[in-house]
Amino acid sequence: MKHAYVFPGQGAQSVGMGKDLYDNVPEAKALFEQANEILGFRITDIMFSGTDEELKQTKVTQPAVFLHSVILAKALGVKPDAVAGHSLGEFSALVVAGALSFEDGLKLVSKRAMAMQKACEAQPGTMAAILGLEDSVVEQACAQIEGVVVAANYNCPGQLVISGSVEAVDAACAKLKEAGARRALRLPVGGAFHSPLMEPAREELAAAIAEAPFHTPSCPIYQNVDAKPYTDAETIKKNLIAQLTAPVRWTYIVKQMLADGVTEFTELGPGNVLQGLVKKVSSEVAVESKATL
Repeated sequence: MKHAYVFPGQGAQSVGMGKDLYDNVPEAKALFEQANEILGFRITDIMFSGTDEELKQTKVTQPAVFLHSVILAKALGVKPDAVAGHSLGEFSALVVAGALSFEDGLKLVSKRAMAMQKACEAQPGTMAAILGLEDSVVEQACAQIEGVVVAANYNCPGQLVISGSVEAVDAACAKLKEAGARRALRLPVGGAFHSPLMEPAREELAAAIAEAPFHTPSCPIYQNVDAKPYTDAETIKKNLIAQLTAPVRWTYIVKQMLADGVTEFTELGPGNVLQGLVKKVSSEVAVESKATL
């Protein structure tokens, strides 16, 4: 029996996240305070009692979700056999598996968030969820559209998120509805994540990742870019850099973990999105989500 810990990405956040850890676990409180110092602002104030709008800013959301996941994992004392994270969640997974220190992980996440925010402002884009079609149908439709639109998140069978310029995403949605999509729904996001429009952010983050000290993780990490397990620090870095402009292959990560003998999944962090996606890949597997001790 193998137990995998999985970590959510941007969009899982909610006001109040992590407050019970801060209030009840002295070690957790110390880590939250350390994070406030590293970031140079009191992110805990926004996490615990800010508005949804404040929490939704990319530069706040990404560190907030990362902190909740990692500090919860440390408080629980988890010993995973395998880890994976959805997009931003890959950084949480790396810290929990010991490939990155808490401080270096938080600094990279903050840098990633700022770089993505900048890329979004420089080149506006959007994303849309396509439900009820085969992946190949969505990929083919995107390839026929003028402009930038690509498959960005392979979430579970029958659910694929596309990403790109606003015009190209709208055109792809119209085409996919004609092709029989059950839904083709624009998402309330600030940019075209996991698309070529994130190239300036990828370049900026690449420099920071190259300088950060990475270590051999205590267990394999299944990475977004190709859904395969890795323990080599240099390969992990390379895949992490590629991740910003490449799709998140979540469906295939879960399938690969199952093929490699994982029998239990625990989602750590706010929300329970990944729990639902894992269940859609395999209804048989044991899966739970934890947002607190």
